[in-house]
Formats: sequence, structure tokens, C-alpha cells
Amino acid sequence: MSSDFQPPPKSLSILASVGGVVTAVIAIAILNLWSKQLSHTSLKNPEISTSETASRQLPQPGEPAQNTPFTAQEAETIASLDAKSVVLPGESIAPNQLTIAITPYVAPGAGALTPEEMKTARQAWLYFQRNWNDETGLVNSVDGFAPVTMWDQAAAIAALVSARELNIVPVAEFEAKMSKMLKTLASMPLYKGELPNKVYNAKTLIPVNYGQLDKREEIGWSALDLGRMAIWLKIVGAKYPQMRSQTEDVWKHWQVKRLTKNGQMYGTSVIKGKEQYNQEGRLGYENYAAYGLKLWGLDVKKALDYQSHTAFVNLYGQGIPYDRRDYKKSEANNYVLSEPYILDGIETGFQALPKAYADRILAAQAARYEATKQLTAVTEDNLDRPPYFVYSSLFVNGEPWATITDTREKHNDLRFLSTKAAIGWHVLYNTPYTRQLFDFVQTNLKSKDGWYNGFYESLRQPNKTLTANNNGVILESLLYKKVGQPLTVWAGVKIQKSTEKAIKTP
Repeated sequence: MSSDFQPPPKSLSILASVGGVVTAVIAIAILNLWSKQLSHTSLKNPEISTSETASRQLPQPGEPAQNTPFTAQEAETIASLDAKSVVLPGESIAPNQLTIAITPYVAPGAGALTPEEMKTARQAWLYFQRNWNDETGLVNSVDGFAPVTMWDQAAAIAALVSARELNIVPVAEFEAKMSKMLKTLASMPLYKGELPNKVYNAKTLIPVNYGQLDKREEIGWSALDLGRMAIWLKIVGAKYPQMRSQTEDVWKHWQVKRLTKNGQMYGTSVIKGKEQYNQEGRLGYENYAAYGLKLWGLDVKKALDYQSHTAFVNLYGQGIPYDRRDYKKSEANNYVLSEPYILDGIETGFQALPKAYADRILAAQAARYEATKQLTAVTEDNLDRPPYFVYSSLFVNGEPWATITDTREKHNDLRFLSTKAAIGWHVLYNTPYTRQLFDFVQTNLKSKDGWYNGFYESLRQPNKTLTANNNGVILESLLYKKVGQPLTVWAGVKIQKSTEKAIKTP
């Protein structure tokens, strides 16, 4: 645990100090309203017997999934296999494979979209047509509800760029929408006049608390959210020079002095009227978001360090990386999730994290499928039922394949195949396994207003929540596949040297 890390108080949601996004608390607050409206242990014998695999297999591509929930025996069989899959310590990665490649990674098969993939992109754009707020240019984080975070607004920027480049929206509409959005981001009220509040009312721009859309309240900022926004501001400014001054105006609007300290990222929360200032991020999201701040010249050297706090655990024979700074050591959860690796691959070509880490994380999920016959592509996301947001993790706080809330309540019965993870992994790796993931999504997770968030493994039914981030990640994944380059490379983004002064208001 870093000496700079200050554990949040017990009463504080640890979300912002971990490596997820503040959408989680929005999900809890808002989807509670929605529901009313809508009526660890290392095992000494890790060998897995193939005779123990679950009796119920997923359908073949093109066949709809069964909707009969697992029996108790089926659920117990999979839980047993998952528990037996763990070996600590796990197989580490050779040092010569842990360097960031000089040439950013490009996926096999990238460079063109199939007609099916183009339809997938158009389907995802339906969410943004429905949830765009013309008054502000901001997008609802969750379908039909006005709160928005900077993480989800960055997803909306990604979606709009993708829609323009995939010829889903005309250039004039793109320019009008992007200009409106950037103008809003460059003038919106900030927490203490410093940085964007964690949540806003997307219609009125009022800084709010979770689920309290009409009451102005400043509750702090998330460095992780702003790191993602920083990447997309750079992409837009580099790809569309006529908008560069607007993207720089957004950055100038921020007072970034307290966003970093001693090479690490810091966020704030307000607890009982007092500000808490905490180091933010764990392996995965920490590195990804730090890369965004590095693009603007901020000192994030320690946050970009992907080795000092990393250990390995074997899951189904694959040694995956995890952050040693778990809840017991730091009061922050150390989730291992798909999304940060997918975003890093798509946007930077694995310049924030070694591709070898992503290789192992996908391989462990494919190996789980081989053993259990359950297609696996797990990450965090909103749910359509309580507790409304979970982190569906490969490994967290010493437990394998655990699905938990940010307060560590376990909900393994709500583990789900993530739509954004399935499509993201497929465009990055294009293997027979990822093809199965993609085909499953096509058959089972389409809605009239975009793509559902996922499919519950044991309930055998869709997770019918619709969100900006899920549909935004899908769109940028398909843009990546079409252009055949990581999106920062495609846009021509240059890293601002740390010796230069970061653009900011005096």
C-alpha cells in the first residue's frame, strides 16, 4: 500500500478510490426509482475434472438462450469448479513480456466492418438518439434518467465520434452536437470551482448527489472519470482540428492542481460536510485513466506503474494479474475486470498496460468456458434488479469469480456475460471463443433502444438495463475495428511532454 494512500472512511462508498466508475452509485439511487416505476482460499488440488462440467450448455450461435434458471445442483457444480480453479501464487509473466510495445497493438482482422457489425453499431446508436439532451449536449447515464457522470459523458463523446465516422450520423449533425457538448463542458459549474462534480443533472447542469436531481450539491470529483474524459478530449481535438480550441477550453476550465500528487491520482468525496482527499485507482483502471492525464502533461508516473503492486493468481490454469492492495490492506476493493483492458487496447493499443495482462485475462475467461460450458465475459455494470450495480470480477479481495457490490455484498447469482466486454474482446482478439461471445450477443441481447447490458449466467435471462457506457463501448469498439488502429493513433494524438506546463487557467 502506497504511503500516499488515505483510506476512505467506513461510511464512504469506496467506489472512487478503487478503479470503477461513479456510475455505480447512480445505478443504485436511480434504478431504485426505476424499479418503483416499473412495478478465497487457495486450494491445494486445483485440477478440474471434465466430468464435473455444468450439465446445461449455452446454445449454439443463432439459437436463443434457454430462460430456465439453474437448479441448485447446477449452480453448486459451477461454484465448485470456480473454487477449484484457483492457485495462489499464480504463474507470473516473464519480464521481457511486460514492457509496453513501442508500436501500439492492432487486432487481427481490423480494418473493415462486416454488415452484421455495422448493424450492431447502428443498434447501439439508438441509445444515444433516445437519451441525448438537446439543451446541454449531455447524455443520460441510464436510459430515461437525467443524471450523468464524466465517465459516461466520455462514452457519449466516443459514441458520437464513432457514429460520425461510421456514417450513422451526417457531418453537420456531428459538428452541431459535439460543439454543443464541448461548450457545455467548458462552462459547467465545478466542484469548488476546481473540477467536474461526480454527478450532474444532464438537463439543467446542476451539480447533484446521486438520485437527487433537483437539489444542488457538490460531492467531489473522480480522477478516474476525468482520466477517461481526458483521452477523449485529446482524440476529438487531434482528429478534428476545427474543434481543438473547444477541447482545450474544457481543459482550461479545470483547475488540475489537486488532481495529481506525488505521481498519483487523487479524488475527493464529501462526508458529513467534510472533504476527503484520497488516492484513486487500482491495477487496470488506475493505469488507463492515468494515461489520459499523461496526455495533458500531468505527472502520473506512479499511477502508470503496472508492476510494483501486482501479483498473480491462477484461474483455470491462467496466471492473471491482480493488485495486492486489496480491501484488507487498503479498504479499497481490487477488482479484476475486463473493461479497463478492453478500453486500453481499443484506445491506446495497450500503451497503459501490457498486452500480456489482457491476454491472460481473456484466456482465463475462455478456460472457464471450457470447464463449465458457460460463456464468460465479466466486468462491472448496471443491473435491472437489486442491487442495481455489481462488479462481476475474475478475482477480488482474494476470491475468484466473485460478483460483489462496492460494499462487498456478494451476488454471484447475478454474474452476467457483459455485452460491451463480449464485443470489445472480439474486436481486439478475433478468436473462435470471442466469435462465440459476439454471436451470443447478437442472438440474445438486442432491444429496440440499443443493446442490453448483458445476460445473467444462472438466471438464463437478459440483464435488460440500457446504459450510455455499454452502448458507447460497443460503438468505439466497432470504430476501432473499422479504422484498423488504436483510436489515439488514428486521431493523431500526441503526448504533451511533462516538462511543458499543462494547459490550465492561471
